[in-house]
Amino acid sequence: MVTAWFCGCAILGCSDSSLKKTTLELKDVPANVMQVAREKLPGVTFETAWQLSNGMYEVRGKAKNGKVREIDINPDGTVVEIE
Repeated sequence: MVTAWFCGCAILGCSDSSLKKTTLELKDVPANVMQVAREKLPGVTFETAWQLSNGMYEVRGKAKNGKVREIDINPDGTVVEIE
């Protein structure tokens, strides 16, 4: 059972608590990253952003229904995960 979980993590990716997050102002997030976030999560008002020590960006905001949405994006604009 543990092996199956580990393989799933290796294939799909897992949250790595060893990554450090640096809080960013939205104006400091690269324009291409914000463009992808807005395209993938239309209608979300983005409020918070972080850059992880591996270079990836996390951008978080709220949908019109109040649900918190988050997207993880690589610097090249590749989407890693949407929550």
